[in-house]
Order: sequence, then structure tokens, then C-alpha cells
Amino acid sequence: MTSKASNAFSFKLSKAEIVLVLITMIWGATFLLVQQAMSVSGPMFFVGLRFAAAAGIVALFSWSRLRGLTLFELRAGSFIGFAIMLGYGLQTVGLQTIPSSQSAFITALYVPFVPLLQWLFMGKRPGLLPSLGIMLAFTGLMLLSGPTGASLDFSPGEIATLISTVAIAAEIILISSFAGRVDVRRVTVVQLVVTSVLAFAMVVPTAEALPGFSWLLLASALGLGASSAVIQLAMNWAQKSVSPTRATLIYAGEPVWAGIIGRIAGERLPALALLGGAMIVLAVIVSELKIRGKSADRPAAPLSGEPTQS
Repeated sequence: MTSKASNAFSFKLSKAEIVLVLITMIWGATFLLVQQAMSVSGPMFFVGLRFAAAAGIVALFSWSRLRGLTLFELRAGSFIGFAIMLGYGLQTVGLQTIPSSQSAFITALYVPFVPLLQWLFMGKRPGLLPSLGIMLAFTGLMLLSGPTGASLDFSPGEIATLISTVAIAAEIILISSFAGRVDVRRVTVVQLVVTSVLAFAMVVPTAEALPGFSWLLLASALGLGASSAVIQLAMNWAQKSVSPTRATLIYAGEPVWAGIIGRIAGERLPALALLGGAMIVLAVIVSELKIRGKSADRPAAPLSGEPTQS
């Protein structure tokens, strides 16, 4: 018995997207470890130490491949590393004069900045469902930052944080732009080294005091360095097939996982923050929905104009 088929929604994460979800969970779980490390070190020195450890770990397992490093990979890794450090550095500078809730509110702007920059500089306009996902994720991140973060008067700290969001968006776009044209391990080592060197260089202009030796600092740097190595390798690999817009929506779940870990550790999130977290999860689901018709044998065209993912 036949009947006229109607359009249906399907939801499916690719293998690369599942990897990004897993590293976002790791990302969120490192929040408490970073807080502990900040009790024995300044932020810029610790970022430099952490990324130096990450570079050493990746280089250790990629030594034979490093001999084939090309000028293009060196340039790609340098651009990505510069964007990573600019994002970390300016956000840290901003946190010296503005509260963390306000920093979180401003940083959330990187979510709509990614598709906007893609549209302006690469001519790639996101489709309907990804655009709806972006709006949901941005709203969710604003709710997570709390009502005290929404007050802006464009102070130097706020401007520095605002520029950092552009750097974060640029990092995501650059990774996708170079992915597929570089060796993942080689470019990861370069970007980690560049990030570390620039972070150490930031210690001077920020007048940060150098910490003394601490086993907590060493253990934190090695542990978080290992997590950074895994995260950066996975980002460079997965974004070969995952568009910057979809990757951004997955990365937006980082504060959600951080909140879950924090709750396990005894912290309690307000109701608005819980609603914000739910909206971010919904944003990922909505952005991954695809409309398909059962009446045709051929697959539906992608909504966003982006390549289909395996």
C-alpha cells in the first residue's frame, strides 16, 4: 500500500562531529584544573607552559614526520597559533579589569562571528537550520554568563575581550581552511609552539610575576598540556569534514560540560544558566537536522550549501 511521502527530519552526527563533542567534554572538564593552577601561577606563564608541554607531547609521537615540514605548513601553523594566542592573551588582559561574567558574555560573540566572517570574507552563507542553531547557541551562552555580564560601556578591558572573540572565530575558520592541505601532526606542533612562544612573550607587557617551582604547577601543565595536545590534534583532523559553523556550535557546549563537572564537584548553577545550557544542546541538534523526502530516491541537497559530511 503506497502513500504520498512527506518531508521528514533526520538527525545524525558524523564520526568527526562525535570526536569534536568528545574533545569539547574534555575541554569543559579542564576548567577546574585551570582554576587550581591559577593559584600558583600567572595566566600567561601557565598558558605558555601548558602549550609548550602540548607541543612536546605531539612532537614526541610525530618526530619522524617533522622532517617533512613544508613552508606552507609552517605558515598555516603560525597563523593558527597566532590566532590562538591572540584569543587567550586579549581575553586574559580583559579579565584584569572586567568581571568574569562580563567576559563570558562578550566572548559568546564568537559564535555568530564565525558564520559572519565566513560570509564576509569567503562568501559562504549558512543555511536556515545552522543559522537558527547559531541564534540558539548565542542566546544560551548569554544566559550562562548571567544578567550581570550584559552591561557594556566599551572600556579598554571590554574592547580587548571583544577583539579576542574575533581571534577565536578566526582560529576556527583558519583550521578549517588549512585542514586537508596539511599534515595534521606537523601543523599541530607548529601552532602549539607558536602559541607557547607568544604566551611567554606576553608575560613582559602584562607585568606578570614569574612563579616559583611547584609540583602542582608542573603536574597541571603536563596534564593540561596532554589535553591541549589531544584537543588541537582532534580539531585539525575533524575540521577537514566539519564546517566552521557546525564546529562552532559544538564548541559552544564547552561551558555546559564545565557546568556539569562543576555541579559534580559541588557547585550549583542558577536556573537561567541551566536554561542556557539546554538551549546550547538544542542548538547543536537543530543545526544537525536535515530535511529529506521519502518520495525521491536521490538524497536531499545540503541546506547550508556546505559539503556533506561522512
